[in-house]
Amino acid sequence: MKLSALADAGRAPALPMQVGLPDSTALELEAWMRVLPGQRYVARAVWNGRLVLAKLLVGPKASRQYQREREGAGLLAEQGLPTPGLLAEGLQEGEGGWLLFDWLDGAESLWGAWRSVAGEAVLSDAQRDVLGDALELIARMHARGLWQDDLHLDNLLRADGQLFVVDGGGVRGETPGRPLSRERVLENLGVFFAQLPAELEPFIEELSVHYLLANGEHALPLEALLKETRKVRSWRLSDYVKKLARDCSLFSARIGAFGAQVVRREDEAFLQPLLDDPDTFIAQGALYKGGGTATVARVELNGRALLVKRYNIKGPAHWLKRFWRPSRAWHSWIEGNRLDFLGIATPRLLAVKEQRWLWLRGKAWLVTELLEGEDVIARWQPYLQNSPPEEELEALDVLFSRLIRERISHGDFKGHNLFWENGRWALIDLDAVQQHRSDAAFARSYSRDRARFLRNWPADSALHRLLDERLPRL
Repeated sequence: MKLSALADAGRAPALPMQVGLPDSTALELEAWMRVLPGQRYVARAVWNGRLVLAKLLVGPKASRQYQREREGAGLLAEQGLPTPGLLAEGLQEGEGGWLLFDWLDGAESLWGAWRSVAGEAVLSDAQRDVLGDALELIARMHARGLWQDDLHLDNLLRADGQLFVVDGGGVRGETPGRPLSRERVLENLGVFFAQLPAELEPFIEELSVHYLLANGEHALPLEALLKETRKVRSWRLSDYVKKLARDCSLFSARIGAFGAQVVRREDEAFLQPLLDDPDTFIAQGALYKGGGTATVARVELNGRALLVKRYNIKGPAHWLKRFWRPSRAWHSWIEGNRLDFLGIATPRLLAVKEQRWLWLRGKAWLVTELLEGEDVIARWQPYLQNSPPEEELEALDVLFSRLIRERISHGDFKGHNLFWENGRWALIDLDAVQQHRSDAAFARSYSRDRARFLRNWPADSALHRLLDERLPRL
């Protein structure tokens, strides 16, 4: 295949694949690392008998992307920062650009390292090690006048005990060789900290010590750093929510006048038989709730248990109330993914589908993973007159603190909508979940949620009294 042909190769071209470069050499592509259809194809490849990381740039933006990649890689190398060596590169009009880098054998991104320790207690020693290593390398970049505008843990790789900066396309230079200005430092560190769980925010000042030990050029005023972090975190959430309704690397979306469907791209092929005929799967599944405004069933798809919730239209009057606004399935899809992004546990949402006729909405379906745990009423039934396990109470503290921090109300906080799963409490039934813009509106909704949650147990029970004392008031 010619390099330019990749522009029409789609999102997942079949591998292995041989690509002929305009310099008369050939690449044997073995595994995709990242694909931006029609623009950028990053792969593990063999070149002249050597394993390399190949970045292949095609389409109308190829020249600009090639220049950015080449300049960024050059800046890193010139300033003596650890980065994979650039072995070969080139650009040919009408064909595209290519950059071939040393392959770091056995490399692990710091994002992978973080995920392996993310479930530990906040700022455990293992978490501190990962973040400290990242901040030290970021500080070294800043000390040399460079920053990465798309700074995240996936762009820092550890191989043979050493950290490397990758993705030169995001590397920028202010005055290479001279320390970065304080304003740029704060902006860039805000991008870094915004990607971490909000529970780490109280420890940002402590973590900043790792940075200052490697680059003490500027003081890092905490208030300014927190302001940048919160600004970027808000932007990232807004950007993520927009992706939930469009075709992108995370989601496959087909939205039109006669139907809408969004599914996690990694699960698309697996789920398509279910999405083609969800009602048949519901009819053959185990019914949890039937009739009325919603039907809920446990279904099996190729040996995997899933939950499918169908939002029904009861009749013409009900349809007149519903057709003009997003379905409850769509609302649950957006809010459930919002909760997940914010670190609030909920079953993983896999797909949403709406029936439409000339954009007028009808029935809708939501597909999620199935929770196998117990709801809080069943789990705490033995503790009506004493105290549940402290681990479970602390997990409830965490859930409520996150809801308060993000100003999120559930809207129907009965015990059957809270499940114990993998050491944390997970929310289900997200039809009325809302993130509030004002403290006053949230306070009213939170008060109702708190009161509804306490009504799960008799007011004269020891458990009710314990929870009433423990759950925060606003």
